[in-house]
Amino acid sequence: MSWRPQYRSSKFRNVYGKAASRERCFDGVPITRNVHDNHFCAVNAQFLAIVTESAGGGAFLVIPLEQTGRIEPNYPKVCGHQGNVLDIKWNPFIENIIASCSEDTSVRIWEIPEGGLKRNMTEAVLELYGHSRRVGIVEWHPTTNNILLSAGYDYKVLIWNLEVGEPVKMIDCHPDVILCLSFNSDGSLLATTCKDKKLRVVEPRSGRVLQEASCKNHRVNRVVFLGSTKRLLTTGVSRWNTRQIALWDQEDLSMPLMEEEIDGLSGLLFPFYDADTHMLYLAGKGDGNIRYYEIGSEKPYLSYLMEFRSPAPQKGLGVMPKHGLDVSACEVFRFYKLITLKGLIEPISMIVPRRSETYQEDIYPMTPGTEPALTPDEWLSGINRDPILVSLKEGYKRNSKIVFKAPVREKKSVVVNGIDLLENVPPRTENELLRMFFRQQDEIRRLKDELAQKDIRIRQLQLELKNFRNIPKNN
Repeated sequence: MSWRPQYRSSKFRNVYGKAASRERCFDGVPITRNVHDNHFCAVNAQFLAIVTESAGGGAFLVIPLEQTGRIEPNYPKVCGHQGNVLDIKWNPFIENIIASCSEDTSVRIWEIPEGGLKRNMTEAVLELYGHSRRVGIVEWHPTTNNILLSAGYDYKVLIWNLEVGEPVKMIDCHPDVILCLSFNSDGSLLATTCKDKKLRVVEPRSGRVLQEASCKNHRVNRVVFLGSTKRLLTTGVSRWNTRQIALWDQEDLSMPLMEEEIDGLSGLLFPFYDADTHMLYLAGKGDGNIRYYEIGSEKPYLSYLMEFRSPAPQKGLGVMPKHGLDVSACEVFRFYKLITLKGLIEPISMIVPRRSETYQEDIYPMTPGTEPALTPDEWLSGINRDPILVSLKEGYKRNSKIVFKAPVREKKSVVVNGIDLLENVPPRTENELLRMFFRQQDEIRRLKDELAQKDIRIRQLQLELKNFRNIPKNN
């Protein structure tokens, strides 16, 4: 973005990024080397979860936030998946419940014990099967407890009601792989990006596509709802292969409200939006910079603030929820940066410089807490409610009283929209197919060796028989 002078009043024009000291980082973490375009990291006020390298399946670490420093190589893992873990997300209402999805076509719900893991966890409290190919994205509903979305490489989005442990809706409007999912603030709308280069706004309970944009000049990769402003922001690539962002009106996707080229690098741009401060953060995969902007309601809509620079490239970024921030330090956002080359997780705090040590109410408005506004049945019946807001003035630390109860299931079929999703056995994952291929090759070599040994023995017997026949007979 070209620099231009801007004369305007803003509380956030001097926001700066501050990386944590080495003692406050998480060191020695074998971060996954999977090239899937996800963050491989999830964080809440209690735990940090990171997808890790693991032999013989998929695994991720769950580390209490206060346990900084070097992580032991034999640190306990969550390792129940048979394929690589592709995405993890914490439940926004129950802080020890985390969802994961994998190449083994499953979605699993895990309950982390208080204080973290003491040994490897292999048994999930709930296993969800409905996709026929690997599952790349999981997303919790922002206002309703026990509603989870998953998007697979079978081009389908399944909506799971975890109270019954089954998918209750299927969104089947995508002709290719789904790249990103984003809910609006009350969870009544879902925005998706797809490999067919289209942006869609979908009513999730019916699966009906409300708006669709065919982006000829802007190939979309990621999308995020901008709070309750009825606008969307996408990141992608322009026709000249430069990284680009675009702003859209959710009720009219015929043309973007604005497009802005960022730079000529090739890494994916991850967008993060803070609805409380109206700030947008752009972090590039493979580079170490985080740009941040302020979103306005009038043109030019986007105002550049500053850039956090770092020489260490980032593979992904986790984001701390608002109630986990340090309000005494005027911290308005916190990233957890994955540095694969160093095996390091580095917290980066975005801070508003203020001299006063009192609570700064103007930069901490009422924000969504950890209480759900709806039950699954209410949301599925068509009710929408805004999230329940809380104040951070006294340091919001109230733990939710909700307890996750896994349903008992004996049903062997999963029927959604009249289709039995488990009628056919899902195809094996790529890793399973490779292991099966190598086992078959070993078996073929073993049989060939046995055959060769038998062939040698047959020749020996034939030679002995020939020699026996050539012995002259005694008269």
